[in-house]
Amino acid sequence: QVQLVESGGGLVQPGGSLRLSCAASGSISSIDVMGWYRQVPGKQRELVATITRGDNINYVDSVKGRFTISRDNAKNTVYLQMNSLKPEDTAVYYCNARKSIFGYWGKGTLVTVSS
Repeated sequence: QVQLVESGGGLVQPGGSLRLSCAASGSISSIDVMGWYRQVPGKQRELVATITRGDNINYVDSVKGRFTISRDNAKNTVYLQMNSLKPEDTAVYYCNARKSIFGYWGKGTLVTVSS
């Protein structure tokens, strides 16, 4: 069982930055893939970025060049640095962990990009 707790969301103006954190209850070094997803009310949850145990990274096209996913195994934490934020980035951001056939979700943190 893996428990995930997201933090770092909030209100930011367009062009601003936020850093989301996802703290895991145990060691993340044994987790196969960790990722960030986001969801807007009425829409499907979409993948934002993933990082594998071998540090292979993928981003959805809409955030490439603006968002950076990283992990700190010593702190059992995954981060999402979000720069040049746009109003369309507004969503609830969820942390996800995949270990073998099991998937785990955090409860999410709200990011609002508005002037």
